[in-house]
Amino acid sequence: MLSYQVTENALQNKVILITGAGDGIGKTAALNFARKGAEVILLGRTVEKLEKVYDQIVSDGGKEPAIVPLDLNGATASHYQQLAQTIREQFGRLDGLLHNASVLGHLRPFVQIPEQEWQQVMQVNLNSVFLMTQALIPVLKLSETASVVMTSSGVGRQGRAYWGTYAISKFATEGMMQLLADEYSGSSIRFNCINPGATRTSMRAKAYPGEDPNQLKTPEDIMPVYLYLMSDESKEVNGQSLDAQPK
Repeated sequence: MLSYQVTENALQNKVILITGAGDGIGKTAALNFARKGAEVILLGRTVEKLEKVYDQIVSDGGKEPAIVPLDLNGATASHYQQLAQTIREQFGRLDGLLHNASVLGHLRPFVQIPEQEWQQVMQVNLNSVFLMTQALIPVLKLSETASVVMTSSGVGRQGRAYWGTYAISKFATEGMMQLLADEYSGSSIRFNCINPGATRTSMRAKAYPGEDPNQLKTPEDIMPVYLYLMSDESKEVNGQSLDAQPK
């Protein structure tokens, strides 16, 4: 999978929404999807960052993206219903959804997790994924082959001390993906997870402040599996949790 090469126009005419598209893996995914022909919808909290991604896509010759400024921590079900309606009106369908945005919280013993931190991490990492997916399923159904990709983690498969709320949110993400994959098995929508692994991002730096980032894969290095799951080459893949890096 890691050596997977998609064709130059593998995502031609696909409409793909990326959360956390302003930087890190989300930004890199948006740029790569656009290079392969997709119309991308950039969703994120910081307009200035989204505008820079927009400018880069346009300067690279990609299709003009859409920008959706939205803070997942404060968004409600009505925000996602409005988003779904806008996508239906402007694009007619949604072919891909990458749930990339996540927050780490703090690494700490379980008994020291503050309720406020628990609520915030769950709101961004889990509740927003639930509410957004629920709202967007009707527009995903309008696609001939729709792909929903959720972001998992190694600590969302095997519990690890002190990873607290983040790890629990990723276990729940894996479970949500499996439930949806089974519920929509045989339909035009498929659901899968990607575990990015140790990647050179600001979240990784926060979790491992003493680590040399130059020893890590970059977001660009792990893009093959993202492109694969968004392309029709993976239309038979459903309910899987794939690793973006070798073990």
